[in-house]
Amino acid sequence: MPTDAIDNELNLSPEIIEGSPVLQRWREEVPNVLEEIRHDPAFRTRVRLGYSHFPSTQDKGGFNVGVEDIFLGRTGLTLSTNYDRVFEGDRQTFGVDLNYYVLPLGSYINVAPVVGYRNITTDSYWTDGVAVGGKIILPLSRTGAADITFSQLFVSPGSADEVGITTFSVGYAVTPDLRLATDIQKQNSIGDKDSRVGFVLEWMP
Repeated sequence: MPTDAIDNELNLSPEIIEGSPVLQRWREEVPNVLEEIRHDPAFRTRVRLGYSHFPSTQDKGGFNVGVEDIFLGRTGLTLSTNYDRVFEGDRQTFGVDLNYYVLPLGSYINVAPVVGYRNITTDSYWTDGVAVGGKIILPLSRTGAADITFSQLFVSPGSADEVGITTFSVGYAVTPDLRLATDIQKQNSIGDKDSRVGFVLEWMP
């Protein structure tokens, strides 16, 4: 239908149309709203800073910092990075991950294979190498207000220094741009088992 005919049918004045970018867009082409909802991310980038408790390392305290899911264009690719360590001692972990979400980003559940790098230092062992695994995320709100994430990674898989890292995280927004989150993490190596609990403040830019 011609745009003039649509304007006449809706009884829209030129002033209303000129002041509304949405109406101008719809006059040119009716968007596929369902498709946009499916591909508009149901979760957001999170900048994280928090306190870490290490039960397996004499109950020491520490800190964690990182960024989760930096979107690389309008694709399913995201980049994440994190660092945690004790305030006093040698235990620390640094990592960078590339995630590829296989379902539309607007889905209320998504799965991503993960490939990245980890450097792990504890009182008992040291590991440095490629990390591979997967992640499941359940965005409970499209605004980033709440989500649940589970991930399993293997660092230096197949080697004598292999370490498995299991992480469970829950986040809940307290303002439109700030969230509180809790992480529970287990690190399992051939020679030792370690644990970490994080209490995190997250900013969603």
